[in-house]
Amino acid sequence: SEPPAPPAQGRRVQNVVGLCIAEAALAFLIEDKPEYLRLAKKWMDAATSYDIWGYAYNKPNVDLAAGHLLFGLGWGYDLLYEHLDEGERKKYRGKLVKQARLLYEHYRLKPGRSFAYSQNHVYIPNAGLAVAAYALYGEVPEAADWAELSRLIVQRSLDTYSADGYFYESFEYWVFAVPWLVIWTTAHEHFTGETVHDRPGFREMHRYLAHIVLPGAKDVFDFGDAYSGSETRDGTVDDHARTHPGGKLHSNYNLLHATAAWFQDAEAQGVAKYFEDQGHVTWYAFMSLLWFDADLKAKPLTAQPTYHYFSDHEVVFYRSSWGPDATALAFKSGPPEGHATLKRRAQMPDWHLSSGHAHPDANSFILVSGGEYLTGDSGYSGVPRTDQHNTVLVDGHGQRFTEEGHNAFRGADYAQLNRIRLDVKSLGPKGVHAVGDATFAYPSQLGLRRFTRELRLEGNAVTLVDRLEADGAQTFTSLFHSDGPISVGSDGSIQTRRGERTLRIAVQSDQELSTEVEPNWMTGPGRPGSVQKGKRESRGYRARVRNAAKTKALTLTSKLSF
Repeated sequence: SEPPAPPAQGRRVQNVVGLCIAEAALAFLIEDKPEYLRLAKKWMDAATSYDIWGYAYNKPNVDLAAGHLLFGLGWGYDLLYEHLDEGERKKYRGKLVKQARLLYEHYRLKPGRSFAYSQNHVYIPNAGLAVAAYALYGEVPEAADWAELSRLIVQRSLDTYSADGYFYESFEYWVFAVPWLVIWTTAHEHFTGETVHDRPGFREMHRYLAHIVLPGAKDVFDFGDAYSGSETRDGTVDDHARTHPGGKLHSNYNLLHATAAWFQDAEAQGVAKYFEDQGHVTWYAFMSLLWFDADLKAKPLTAQPTYHYFSDHEVVFYRSSWGPDATALAFKSGPPEGHATLKRRAQMPDWHLSSGHAHPDANSFILVSGGEYLTGDSGYSGVPRTDQHNTVLVDGHGQRFTEEGHNAFRGADYAQLNRIRLDVKSLGPKGVHAVGDATFAYPSQLGLRRFTRELRLEGNAVTLVDRLEADGAQTFTSLFHSDGPISVGSDGSIQTRRGERTLRIAVQSDQELSTEVEPNWMTGPGRPGSVQKGKRESRGYRARVRNAAKTKALTLTSKLSF
């Protein structure tokens, strides 16, 4: 393809330029074909032609595109140095210096300043700054300062990264963001000799990829800001070409080549091999030439456990097999960035949270069987709300701590959120039994005193027992979602059909209940910088089951058969 012409303001189009430079430059050094050198220079010239790196209307020169282009142009300058004439070196070096200075000044440390270290908009640009700094080290005196700053910031990002391998921002953002932590670690260890990779989030990363991808390896458990819900699964949105190029999932599975090599982990190697065999797509295939350890044998995914509990983020996954028709379930009830965050924040006062990509979804679940997504989440949301998930509303209110904006947890006390828990009673080849306590997921002004959800999966049935109590009489609403239409029987039971699978939900209580069905209305994501200002749209349907008369206490028993 051709590089996008200036000013290249389309969504993420500049990001691709950085990756194309890196891939073409490495291909030239391996194959020594002049056409690859010409290709690399074409993309490097494109990068230098953009006056603004990134979006002119939102964080110009200091955000995600700046990170991608500093990485790509820095990589290309370094690898191709002996194959550039002095004029080319001056042009590329000058652009790198200009952009690195802008980014450095933006992130330069100042007294009292804090950063959202665990958020991808911080570590992606600083990972790119590091690669540019290492490429120019010894040639441009300022590069030492850029390298030092990027080391300080990305080290903090690694310090705040997952304590159990789960990624709070969603699978989509794992694909987009986490490669930059692995790239930075690779570059930093290569250039400095300092070992920084031995972290639980990296050690357990393969378990996240293995379990977050659904049976059949085409879609995912879409907790958090992941894709467009039913529209992505049905392939009806333009973005499907990006998330599923050629009909295959874009998973960047080969990050696990790095973690497998670092830890000599046959299981990680096996997970990567499985998704490679499924035809998954990665933007970083060229990096496997640096990451892949050909001497490390892979333990087949089919020989690994079909269940896992991420105890820091409080998410449990189960599937009946690794086959495409397996029954699979995920149950989530934990604080948005995991339990370790509370202690880490006390140790790092310069870290502020930016948890907008996490959703207010404690005590929610997703169920898949026979290759069909039976009930679950709604995907990337401009304004994440609890009614987009299979959980409970209290007097019509959910787990948001602010009515406005993308970040549902802004203003919340993390010590309160840290009390959200998941107690896994049993987990094994035959099923899962767990109890989630989401009482503290709701703002205290709602007067909620108890919301526990006991979930049990056995065979082709899931049983939920919700126990709810409040200070005053309330209406409690249990939500069930479906990609397709939902019908309600004369007995109040709910039914929905996907493909050859029918899901029936019977909800019982000692109090009278009412059920209604509606489109799953939500705010879609707006453009960068205005995510909360997207268009109102419906994705699938949802059923609301509520007590007909307000009450202080309610027990709901729901049986889902499929």
